[in-house]
Amino acid sequence: MKKVVIGLSGGVDSSVAAYLLKEQGYDVIGLFMKNWHDDSVTISEECPWLEDSNDALIVAEKLGIPFQTIDLSSVYKERIVDYMFNEYEKGRTPNPDVLCNREIKFDVFLNIALQLGADYVATGHYCRKETLVNEDGKETFRLLSGIDKNKDQSYFLCQLSQEQLSRTLFPIGELTKPEVRKIASENDLITADKKDSQGLCFIGKVRLPEFLQQRLKPKKGVIVEVAPNIEQYQRQLPSFENKEEELAYFSEKPQYEIADGKIVGEHQGAHYFTKGQRKGLDVGGTKEPLFVIDTDVNENVIYTGQGKSHPGLYRRTLFVTNEELHWIRTDLELEVDETLEVMARIRYRQPLQKATLYKIDCGLYVDFEEKQSAITEGQFVAWYIDDELVGSGVIS
Repeated sequence: MKKVVIGLSGGVDSSVAAYLLKEQGYDVIGLFMKNWHDDSVTISEECPWLEDSNDALIVAEKLGIPFQTIDLSSVYKERIVDYMFNEYEKGRTPNPDVLCNREIKFDVFLNIALQLGADYVATGHYCRKETLVNEDGKETFRLLSGIDKNKDQSYFLCQLSQEQLSRTLFPIGELTKPEVRKIASENDLITADKKDSQGLCFIGKVRLPEFLQQRLKPKKGVIVEVAPNIEQYQRQLPSFENKEEELAYFSEKPQYEIADGKIVGEHQGAHYFTKGQRKGLDVGGTKEPLFVIDTDVNENVIYTGQGKSHPGLYRRTLFVTNEELHWIRTDLELEVDETLEVMARIRYRQPLQKATLYKIDCGLYVDFEEKQSAITEGQFVAWYIDDELVGSGVIS
Protein backbone atom coordinates (compact mmCIF):
# COMPACT_ATOMS: atom_id res chain seq x y z
CA MET A 1 0.00 0.00 0.00
CA LYS A 2 1.40 3.39 -1.04
CA LYS A 3 1.85 5.88 1.79
CA VAL A 4 0.77 9.53 1.36
CA VAL A 5 1.36 12.42 3.73
CA ILE A 6 -1.23 15.14 3.23
CA GLY A 7 -0.94 18.71 4.43
CA LEU A 8 -4.15 19.13 6.43
CA SER A 9 -4.74 22.87 6.75
CA GLY A 10 -8.07 22.75 8.56
CA GLY A 11 -9.90 23.79 5.38
CA VAL A 12 -12.45 21.92 3.29
CA ASP A 13 -10.16 21.32 0.30
CA SER A 14 -7.44 19.41 2.14
CA SER A 15 -10.09 17.58 4.21
CA VAL A 16 -11.77 16.21 1.07
CA ALA A 17 -8.38 15.48 -0.51
CA ALA A 18 -7.55 13.29 2.53
CA TYR A 19 -10.95 11.56 2.32
CA LEU A 20 -10.48 10.79 -1.40
CA LEU A 21 -6.98 9.39 -0.87
CA LYS A 22 -8.28 7.07 1.83
CA GLU A 23 -11.12 5.95 -0.49
CA GLN A 24 -8.53 5.23 -3.20
CA GLY A 25 -6.73 2.84 -0.85
CA TYR A 26 -3.71 4.90 0.18
CA ASP A 27 -2.16 4.73 3.64
CA VAL A 28 -2.77 8.38 4.64
CA ILE A 29 -1.08 10.47 7.35
CA GLY A 30 -2.27 14.03 8.09
CA LEU A 31 0.20 16.73 9.04
CA PHE A 32 -0.67 20.29 10.06
CA MET A 33 2.05 22.84 9.41
CA LYS A 34 2.39 25.53 12.03
CA ASN A 35 4.34 28.28 10.35
CA TRP A 36 3.51 31.43 12.23
CA HIS A 37 3.38 32.49 15.88
CA ASP A 38 2.94 36.25 15.88
CA ASP A 39 -0.78 37.06 16.06
CA SER A 40 -0.18 40.78 16.63
CA VAL A 41 -0.36 41.64 12.92
CA THR A 42 -3.11 39.25 11.89
CA ILE A 43 -6.72 40.34 11.67
CA SER A 44 -7.41 37.71 14.26
CA GLU A 45 -10.74 36.08 13.42
CA GLU A 46 -9.74 35.47 9.80
CA CYS A 47 -7.14 32.72 10.16
CA PRO A 48 -6.30 31.70 13.72
CA TRP A 49 -3.93 28.75 13.39
CA LEU A 50 -5.15 27.15 16.61
CA GLU A 51 -8.70 26.78 15.31
CA ASP A 52 -7.39 25.47 12.00
CA SER A 53 -5.20 22.83 13.67
CA ASN A 54 -8.17 21.73 15.82
CA ASP A 55 -10.35 21.38 12.72
CA ALA A 56 -7.59 19.40 11.00
CA LEU A 57 -7.35 17.10 14.02
CA ILE A 58 -11.14 16.54 14.06
CA VAL A 59 -11.09 15.69 10.33
CA ALA A 60 -8.20 13.26 10.84
CA GLU A 61 -10.05 11.54 13.70
CA LYS A 62 -13.22 11.32 11.59
CA LEU A 63 -11.27 9.71 8.74
CA GLY A 64 -9.32 7.46 11.11
CA ILE A 65 -5.89 8.63 9.98
CA PRO A 66 -2.83 9.46 12.12
CA PHE A 67 -2.35 13.19 12.71
CA GLN A 68 0.50 15.37 13.86
CA THR A 69 1.33 19.10 14.04
CA ILE A 70 4.79 20.12 12.88
CA ASP A 71 6.34 23.49 13.70
CA LEU A 72 8.09 24.96 10.67
CA SER A 73 7.98 28.56 11.87
CA SER A 74 11.75 29.15 11.98
CA VAL A 75 12.35 27.92 8.42
CA TYR A 76 9.21 29.76 7.28
CA LYS A 77 10.51 33.00 8.77
CA GLU A 78 13.90 32.52 7.14
CA ARG A 79 12.73 31.48 3.66
CA ILE A 80 9.46 33.38 3.26
CA VAL A 81 9.07 36.25 5.73
CA ASP A 82 12.66 37.50 5.52
CA TYR A 83 12.53 37.24 1.73
CA MET A 84 9.31 39.30 1.73
CA PHE A 85 10.86 42.03 3.85
CA ASN A 86 13.95 42.17 1.62
CA GLU A 87 11.86 42.39 -1.55
CA TYR A 88 9.57 45.15 -0.21
CA GLU A 89 12.63 47.05 0.97
CA LYS A 90 13.93 47.01 -2.64
CA GLY A 91 10.59 48.32 -3.91
CA ARG A 92 9.56 44.95 -5.34
CA THR A 93 6.35 43.03 -4.58
CA PRO A 94 6.89 39.34 -3.77
CA ASN A 95 4.28 36.58 -3.99
CA PRO A 96 4.57 34.62 -0.72
CA ASP A 97 2.08 31.95 -1.82
CA VAL A 98 4.22 30.87 -4.78
CA LEU A 99 7.33 30.89 -2.59
CA CYS A 100 5.58 29.02 0.18
CA ASN A 101 4.75 26.18 -2.20
CA ARG A 102 8.27 26.04 -3.63
CA GLU A 103 10.16 26.43 -0.34
CA ILE A 104 7.88 24.97 2.34
CA LYS A 105 5.12 22.64 1.12
CA PHE A 106 7.06 20.98 -1.67
CA ASP A 107 10.53 21.16 -0.13
CA VAL A 108 10.71 21.16 3.67
CA PHE A 109 7.33 19.44 4.10
CA LEU A 110 8.04 16.99 1.26
CA ASN A 111 11.36 16.01 2.87
CA ILE A 112 9.63 15.41 6.23
CA ALA A 113 7.09 13.21 4.43
CA LEU A 114 9.85 11.20 2.73
CA GLN A 115 11.56 10.73 6.11
CA LEU A 116 8.26 9.26 7.37
CA GLY A 117 8.49 6.71 4.56
CA ALA A 118 5.89 8.35 2.32
CA ASP A 119 5.76 7.72 -1.41
CA TYR A 120 3.92 10.98 -2.04
CA VAL A 121 2.76 14.23 -0.51
CA ALA A 122 -0.73 15.51 -1.31
CA THR A 123 -2.39 18.92 -1.06
CA GLY A 124 -5.83 20.39 -1.60
CA HIS A 125 -4.82 22.46 -4.62
CA TYR A 126 -7.18 22.85 -7.56
CA CYS A 127 -4.82 21.59 -10.25
CA ARG A 128 -3.98 18.30 -11.95
CA LYS A 129 -0.93 16.21 -12.70
CA GLU A 130 -0.48 14.04 -15.75
CA THR A 131 2.36 11.63 -16.49
CA LEU A 132 3.86 11.17 -19.94
CA VAL A 133 6.00 8.09 -20.57
CA ASN A 134 8.80 8.88 -23.01
CA GLU A 135 10.24 6.49 -25.59
CA ASP A 136 13.16 5.67 -23.28
CA GLY A 137 10.72 4.76 -20.50
CA LYS A 138 11.43 7.91 -18.44
CA GLU A 139 8.50 9.88 -17.10
CA THR A 140 7.69 13.55 -17.70
CA PHE A 141 5.16 15.19 -15.38
CA ARG A 142 2.69 17.79 -16.62
CA LEU A 143 1.12 20.39 -14.30
CA LEU A 144 -2.39 21.12 -15.58
CA SER A 145 -4.91 23.73 -14.49
CA GLY A 146 -7.80 22.58 -12.31
CA ILE A 147 -11.13 21.62 -13.89
CA ASP A 148 -12.82 24.40 -11.86
CA LYS A 149 -11.64 27.51 -13.74
CA ASN A 150 -12.90 29.75 -10.90
CA LYS A 151 -10.59 28.00 -8.43
CA ASP A 152 -7.64 26.92 -10.61
CA GLN A 153 -4.51 27.26 -8.43
CA SER A 154 -1.87 26.09 -10.89
CA TYR A 155 -0.33 29.60 -10.88
CA PHE A 156 0.68 29.17 -7.22
CA LEU A 157 2.63 26.04 -8.19
CA CYS A 158 4.49 27.66 -11.09
CA GLN A 159 7.90 27.14 -9.45
CA LEU A 160 7.65 23.38 -8.93
CA SER A 161 10.21 21.04 -10.47
CA GLN A 162 9.86 17.66 -12.18
CA GLU A 163 11.31 16.04 -9.04
CA GLN A 164 8.72 17.74 -6.80
CA LEU A 165 5.85 16.86 -9.15
CA SER A 166 6.97 13.21 -9.27
CA ARG A 167 6.21 12.98 -5.54
CA THR A 168 2.95 14.96 -5.52
CA LEU A 169 -0.76 14.15 -5.74
CA PHE A 170 -3.62 16.62 -6.27
CA PRO A 171 -6.76 14.63 -5.36
CA ILE A 172 -9.36 17.40 -5.95
CA GLY A 173 -8.04 18.76 -9.25
CA GLU A 174 -10.80 17.03 -11.23
CA LEU A 175 -13.53 18.51 -8.99
CA THR A 176 -15.28 21.85 -8.70
CA LYS A 177 -15.55 23.68 -5.39
CA PRO A 178 -19.30 22.91 -5.02
CA GLU A 179 -18.53 19.21 -5.59
CA VAL A 180 -15.81 19.35 -2.91
CA ARG A 181 -18.21 20.94 -0.40
CA LYS A 182 -20.87 18.32 -1.27
CA ILE A 183 -18.43 15.45 -0.57
CA ALA A 184 -17.45 17.09 2.75
CA SER A 185 -21.09 17.54 3.69
CA GLU A 186 -22.09 13.97 2.76
CA ASN A 187 -19.27 12.64 4.92
CA ASP A 188 -19.98 14.91 7.90
CA LEU A 189 -16.60 16.64 7.77
CA ILE A 190 -16.51 19.61 10.14
CA THR A 191 -14.96 21.81 7.45
CA ALA A 192 -17.83 21.36 4.93
CA ASP A 193 -19.16 24.91 5.29
CA LYS A 194 -15.97 26.57 6.49
CA LYS A 195 -15.06 29.79 4.68
CA ASP A 196 -11.95 29.76 2.50
CA SER A 197 -8.94 31.27 4.24
CA GLN A 198 -7.56 34.50 2.84
CA GLY A 199 -4.35 36.40 3.13
CA LEU A 200 -0.72 35.32 3.27
CA CYS A 201 0.10 31.65 3.02
CA PHE A 202 -0.07 30.23 6.58
CA ILE A 203 -0.14 33.65 8.23
CA GLY A 204 -3.69 34.59 7.38
CA LYS A 205 -5.15 37.97 6.67
CA VAL A 206 -2.72 40.66 7.77
CA ARG A 207 -2.60 44.41 7.77
CA LEU A 208 0.32 44.58 5.38
CA PRO A 209 1.76 47.95 6.47
CA GLU A 210 1.69 46.80 10.12
CA PHE A 211 3.23 43.49 9.13
CA LEU A 212 6.00 45.22 7.18
CA GLN A 213 6.56 47.76 9.97
CA GLN A 214 8.06 44.97 12.06
CA ARG A 215 11.17 45.48 9.96
CA LEU A 216 10.60 48.40 7.58
CA LYS A 217 10.27 51.60 9.53
CA PRO A 218 7.71 54.30 8.54
CA LYS A 219 9.28 57.13 6.58
CA LYS A 220 7.26 60.14 5.48
CA GLY A 221 7.33 60.98 1.76
CA VAL A 222 5.22 62.61 -0.93
CA ILE A 223 2.52 61.28 -3.26
CA VAL A 224 2.78 62.73 -6.77
CA GLU A 225 -0.05 62.68 -9.30
CA VAL A 226 1.19 62.28 -12.87
CA ALA A 227 -1.06 63.55 -15.68
CA PRO A 228 -1.96 61.03 -18.42
CA ASN A 229 -0.54 63.26 -21.15
CA ILE A 230 3.02 63.95 -19.98
CA GLU A 231 5.70 64.01 -22.62
CA GLN A 232 7.11 60.53 -22.06
CA TYR A 233 3.75 58.95 -22.93
CA GLN A 234 3.63 60.93 -26.18
CA ARG A 235 7.10 60.23 -27.53
CA GLN A 236 7.44 58.77 -30.99
CA LEU A 237 8.64 55.21 -31.42
CA PRO A 238 12.28 54.98 -32.44
CA SER A 239 13.24 52.72 -35.33
CA PHE A 240 14.66 49.40 -34.11
CA GLU A 241 17.65 47.56 -35.53
CA ASN A 242 16.28 44.17 -34.46
CA LYS A 243 13.62 42.41 -32.39
CA GLU A 244 15.76 42.33 -29.24
CA GLU A 245 16.16 46.11 -29.35
CA GLU A 246 12.39 46.52 -29.76
CA LEU A 247 11.64 44.21 -26.81
CA ALA A 248 14.19 45.97 -24.60
CA TYR A 249 12.46 49.27 -25.40
CA PHE A 250 8.95 48.03 -24.60
CA SER A 251 10.05 46.27 -21.40
CA GLU A 252 11.56 49.46 -19.95
CA LYS A 253 9.38 51.00 -17.29
CA PRO A 254 8.88 54.78 -17.34
CA GLN A 255 11.21 56.75 -15.05
CA TYR A 256 9.41 59.51 -13.14
CA GLU A 257 10.55 62.63 -11.36
CA ILE A 258 8.58 64.83 -8.96
CA ALA A 259 8.59 67.53 -11.67
CA ASP A 260 6.48 65.20 -13.87
CA GLY A 261 3.42 65.85 -11.74
CA LYS A 262 2.01 67.63 -8.71
CA ILE A 263 2.27 66.71 -5.05
CA VAL A 264 -1.17 65.68 -3.80
CA GLY A 265 -0.46 64.06 -0.44
CA GLU A 266 1.90 62.27 1.94
CA HIS A 267 2.57 58.61 2.74
CA GLN A 268 4.37 56.70 5.48
CA GLY A 269 6.80 54.75 3.28
CA ALA A 270 7.05 53.97 -0.43
CA HIS A 271 8.02 50.37 0.42
CA TYR A 272 4.49 49.74 1.78
CA PHE A 273 2.91 50.30 -1.65
CA THR A 274 2.76 48.37 -4.89
CA LYS A 275 1.87 49.09 -8.51
CA GLY A 276 -1.82 49.10 -9.30
CA GLN A 277 -2.74 49.73 -5.63
CA ARG A 278 -5.69 52.03 -5.00
CA LYS A 279 -6.45 51.63 -1.29
CA GLY A 280 -4.42 53.31 1.43
CA LEU A 281 -3.43 56.47 -0.44
CA ASP A 282 -5.96 58.65 1.43
CA VAL A 283 -6.00 61.35 -1.23
CA GLY A 284 -9.40 62.80 -2.09
CA GLY A 285 -10.74 65.41 -4.48
CA THR A 286 -9.83 63.69 -7.76
CA LYS A 287 -12.36 63.00 -10.50
CA GLU A 288 -11.30 59.34 -10.71
CA PRO A 289 -9.57 57.26 -8.01
CA LEU A 290 -5.78 57.43 -7.88
CA PHE A 291 -3.76 54.28 -8.64
CA VAL A 292 -0.09 53.74 -7.86
CA ILE A 293 1.80 53.71 -11.17
CA ASP A 294 5.29 53.51 -9.66
CA THR A 295 7.19 53.65 -6.38
CA ASP A 296 10.69 55.02 -5.83
CA VAL A 297 12.03 53.56 -2.58
CA ASN A 298 15.36 55.38 -2.90
CA GLU A 299 13.74 58.83 -3.04
CA ASN A 300 10.70 57.60 -1.04
CA VAL A 301 8.17 58.92 -3.59
CA ILE A 302 4.90 57.33 -4.76
CA TYR A 303 3.75 58.20 -8.28
CA THR A 304 0.05 57.91 -9.01
CA GLY A 305 -2.35 58.44 -11.88
CA GLN A 306 -6.10 58.92 -12.13
CA GLY A 307 -8.23 56.00 -13.25
CA LYS A 308 -7.68 52.40 -14.34
CA SER A 309 -6.82 53.44 -17.91
CA HIS A 310 -3.90 55.74 -17.00
CA PRO A 311 -1.07 54.99 -19.49
CA GLY A 312 1.45 54.76 -16.64
CA LEU A 313 -0.17 51.51 -15.55
CA TYR A 314 0.37 49.71 -18.86
CA ARG A 315 3.29 47.89 -20.47
CA ARG A 316 3.49 45.35 -23.26
CA THR A 317 6.69 43.48 -22.44
CA LEU A 318 8.46 42.18 -19.34
CA PHE A 319 11.83 40.57 -18.73
CA VAL A 320 12.97 37.60 -16.63
CA THR A 321 16.70 37.07 -15.93
CA ASN A 322 18.27 33.64 -16.35
CA GLU A 323 18.70 33.41 -12.55
CA GLU A 324 14.93 33.87 -12.05
CA LEU A 325 13.83 31.69 -14.98
CA HIS A 326 12.19 28.33 -14.24
CA TRP A 327 10.90 25.60 -16.54
CA ILE A 328 8.60 22.90 -15.17
CA ARG A 329 8.83 21.24 -18.56
CA THR A 330 12.61 21.29 -18.91
CA ASP A 331 12.28 19.48 -22.25
CA LEU A 332 10.52 22.57 -23.67
CA GLU A 333 13.17 25.04 -22.45
CA LEU A 334 14.10 27.61 -25.10
CA GLU A 335 17.60 28.04 -26.52
CA VAL A 336 18.96 31.52 -27.32
CA ASP A 337 17.07 33.14 -30.25
CA GLU A 338 14.19 30.64 -30.02
CA THR A 339 10.60 31.84 -29.54
CA LEU A 340 7.43 30.20 -28.26
CA GLU A 341 3.80 31.30 -28.45
CA VAL A 342 2.07 30.84 -25.10
CA MET A 343 -0.78 32.00 -22.90
CA ALA A 344 0.52 33.84 -19.84
CA ARG A 345 -0.62 35.54 -16.65
CA ILE A 346 1.14 37.93 -14.29
CA ARG A 347 -1.10 37.37 -11.28
CA TYR A 348 -3.44 34.77 -9.83
CA ARG A 349 -6.96 34.82 -11.32
CA GLN A 350 -5.91 36.98 -14.25
CA PRO A 351 -7.45 35.55 -17.44
CA LEU A 352 -4.71 34.04 -19.60
CA GLN A 353 -3.26 36.45 -22.17
CA LYS A 354 -1.66 35.75 -25.56
CA ALA A 355 2.11 36.27 -25.46
CA THR A 356 5.34 35.28 -27.18
CA LEU A 357 8.48 34.22 -25.34
CA TYR A 358 11.82 35.40 -26.76
CA LYS A 359 15.02 33.86 -25.35
CA ILE A 360 18.18 35.96 -25.36
CA ASP A 361 21.62 35.42 -23.80
CA CYS A 362 20.85 36.88 -20.37
CA GLY A 363 17.18 35.95 -19.95
CA LEU A 364 13.75 35.83 -21.50
CA TYR A 365 11.30 38.46 -22.77
CA VAL A 366 7.56 37.87 -22.42
CA ASP A 367 5.91 40.01 -25.08
CA PHE A 368 2.13 40.30 -24.71
CA GLU A 369 -0.23 40.81 -27.62
CA GLU A 370 -2.03 43.49 -25.58
CA LYS A 371 -0.60 45.86 -22.98
CA GLN A 372 -0.92 44.57 -19.41
CA SER A 373 -1.93 46.57 -16.35
CA ALA A 374 0.42 46.84 -13.36
CA ILE A 375 3.31 44.59 -14.41
CA THR A 376 5.02 44.45 -11.02
CA GLU A 377 8.67 43.67 -10.28
CA GLY A 378 9.04 40.71 -7.91
CA GLN A 379 5.77 39.06 -8.97
CA PHE A 380 5.70 35.86 -11.02
CA VAL A 381 4.78 35.53 -14.67
CA ALA A 382 3.62 32.01 -15.59
CA TRP A 383 3.14 30.66 -19.10
CA TYR A 384 0.92 27.90 -20.40
CA ILE A 385 0.46 25.80 -23.53
CA ASP A 386 -3.27 24.99 -23.60
CA ASP A 387 -4.05 24.06 -19.98
CA GLU A 388 -0.50 23.02 -19.06
CA LEU A 389 1.72 25.33 -17.04
CA VAL A 390 5.19 24.87 -18.54
CA GLY A 391 7.32 27.61 -16.96
CA SER A 392 7.54 30.79 -14.94
CA GLY A 393 9.86 33.52 -13.75
CA VAL A 394 10.22 36.50 -11.45
CA ILE A 395 9.50 39.79 -13.22
CA SER A 396 12.59 42.04 -13.28
